[in-house]
This record gives sequence, C-alpha cells and structure tokens, in this order.
Amino acid sequence: MTTDDLGGMGPLVARLGRAGQRLRHADRARPWVLDTAVTVLVFLLFCLPDLLHAVGAIGGDGDGPRRFRLAFTRLPVAGMLAFQLGLVLPLLWRRRAPAVAFGAVTAVFVLQWALGAALRADVALFVALYSLALHGRVRQLPWAGAAVAGALGLVAARVSAAVSVWDALFFLLSTATAALALGLVIRIRRAQLAGLRDRAARLEIERDQRGRLAVAAERARVAREMHDIVGHNLSVIITLADAGAYATAVAPERRREALHLIGDTGRRALNELRRVLGVLREPDDPHAEPELSPQPSLADIDALCEGVRAAGLQVVYRTAGDVDALDDGVQLTVYRIVQEALTNTLKHAGAGARATLAIAVRDARLTVTVQDSGPPAPVGRPGAVNEEGHGLVGMRERAALYGGHVSAGPADGAGWAVRATLFLAPQDGDR
Repeated sequence: MTTDDLGGMGPLVARLGRAGQRLRHADRARPWVLDTAVTVLVFLLFCLPDLLHAVGAIGGDGDGPRRFRLAFTRLPVAGMLAFQLGLVLPLLWRRRAPAVAFGAVTAVFVLQWALGAALRADVALFVALYSLALHGRVRQLPWAGAAVAGALGLVAARVSAAVSVWDALFFLLSTATAALALGLVIRIRRAQLAGLRDRAARLEIERDQRGRLAVAAERARVAREMHDIVGHNLSVIITLADAGAYATAVAPERRREALHLIGDTGRRALNELRRVLGVLREPDDPHAEPELSPQPSLADIDALCEGVRAAGLQVVYRTAGDVDALDDGVQLTVYRIVQEALTNTLKHAGAGARATLAIAVRDARLTVTVQDSGPPAPVGRPGAVNEEGHGLVGMRERAALYGGHVSAGPADGAGWAVRATLFLAPQDGDR
C-alpha cells in the first residue's frame, strides 16, 4: 500500500470516526436499543438454527457425528425454546445489571447441561462473562470465574464419551479466558480514555483560571500604577496651582514659575501614563514592540523630591546601606511607596511642612521611613484614624510582594509617619 493510498483513507477514517461518535451518542441516549440488537442477533445466529432443525425445517447431520449425537439429550421444541429464552433474554440486562444477567445465564446453562442437552445458545454464557468483565464490579470477577469454571467442568464431563476431558476443558476455558480478557481490556481502555478526557477538562479549567487570575493581577497592577501616578502628580499640580493663585496677589513674579512647574509636572504625568497604558493598547503592527520607557528606580527619587519641594514641601532625603545593588522590582516598589507617602504628606500636611525620608538596607531587610512635621496649623488628618484610602492599601500590597508590611500613624510628637519593611531574602513560607 502506497503513501497515496494511505492518504486517500483519511476521509474514510474520519467518516468512520464520526459515525462511531454518533453511534456512541445514540447508545447513551437509548441504551436499550443496542442491548436488544445484541439479544436478537444472538437468537438469530445461535437459537434459530436449532429450532429449525428440531421442527425438521432444515436437514443435515444435526449436531455432528453420531458419537456426539448419542452423548446429548434431545429436547422437545418447547423445552428447547424455554432453555434458549432463558439463556438469551438475560442479555437484555447485560449492561444495566451485568451480575444479575450473568447469574441467570449461568443458572440456565448449568440446568441445561445437567439434563445433558447441548445448544448453540450456550454462547450466551461467554457473552454474559464478557459483559460482566466490562460493565460489572471488579470484585465480582473471581466468583464469576469460579462459576464459569465449574459450569464448563460439567460440560467437559458430559462430552467425555466423545472428547477427552482435558481437550474439552482446554478449549472451553480458553474461550472463557478470551471473553474475560477482552472485557477487561476494553474496560481498561475506556477508563484510560475517560481519565484523559477528565484531565484535559481539568487542564482547560485550570488554564482558564490562570488566565482570569493573570488578568486580575494585571488589572490590580495597572490600578496601583495609575493611582500612584495620577494621585501624586495631581496633588503636586493642585498645590502649585494654589500657590500660583496666592502668588498672583502677593508676589506676581512667582506666578510664571508656578505655571512652568505645573506644565512640567503635567508632562511628566502624561509620559508615565503613556508608559503604563502602552502595554494595554493593541499596536497597529502586531509584530512591533511597544515603546516603553524604563520603570522608575531609586535614582529617580531625587527628582521626585525636587518635584514636591517645588510644591512647597521641604524634604530631607538620606540613604544607608548599599541601595544601588537592589534589583529593579524592589527599587520600583520603594519608589512607589515613597511617592505615595510624600503625596499624602503634601495633601494632608500641605505646603510649608517638613518631611524626612530615610531608606536603609541592613542585612536582608530594607526599611523606608517617611515622617512629616504635620500642618503648620494643627487641623487633624482627615480620614487617618478610621479610614484607609487606596494609597495605603496599595503600599501594603506592594510591600507584601516581598514579605513585608507597612504601618502608618501619628509620629512621636507632631506629624505623621509611614514605615515600610521589605525582606530581600526568601522567607520560610516561600521556600
């Protein structure tokens, strides 16, 4: 057979596969149809010839050579039909109640051979054994095998006048073993296919869940970035606008400087928003790489402090330890925590306040402390005691990525303090 012949068989195999699938669906919808068809087929192939011979409708040598005919008992037509129905009708329940069907067939089989009668319908015993191995409980197979061995031993004893007992047992037990093995093989194969289908379904569900979790995590990340960028820059812009409005009446020469600072802050915020939102936009060219600027790092904190200083907040910034050796993820987390803390200071303490920023690395622990002097006129910190805004929640989420924590509350004396701790080495729970 050539390769072209094999290729031409592709559509035929596909059609056969679809036909088999339709048959399986039909069988699941109406299982009694297949059971009835099997029962009718066994009756036509193995029962009808014996009945026609008994009534003389067909001739021939009957059951074989004369020595075989003498070894068996001839049954009347009514008795033969009763035994045939007793052997074949239980096959209607071979899948719904395989143990009951096997027991009924075995009982009729033993009774028939106890009378010394031989029927072609005895093949129903092997069909029932096959069905029990395929559809029944595995723990039922030992006693079923013992029952079949005993019944076939009775058959071998009955035909001993014409055939050696050992030859008869070998043939009969080989047939029974083949029926049992066929049922077990098909059962194992179906179990394997069912396991593969279940595994594929579970993998598909897990893939969908991972996709949804990834989408949720990305949304949370973008939300945190948007909050930090928009919140910080708007706070700076609002403070500069208020200062510019005040300067218009008091010091008109400062108005131009405030407007320039507002423009610079707005452009910086716009660039950061483009960087964050650029990964969410579908590019015109699917193969083109999105244009992304680097993520903020500790080197950008100086510029961050300059921006809030321009808005009127006095910031003292100092570091301790090897902060330049931190990886990019840690530096971005520290930058966003500092940005949010300074934004809150600018928002609540206002221009003219003083803030101290300290970043320290000691062993495998990094600490960030932002402490302000409070507003010039103590008016309280709105929402600081009973409410937590999204900023504090975002800081805690970022710190939790490194097994850390964030605390915020009144400082010793006046003002407010935010303290964040990050662990730079894997924690015990992460190993």
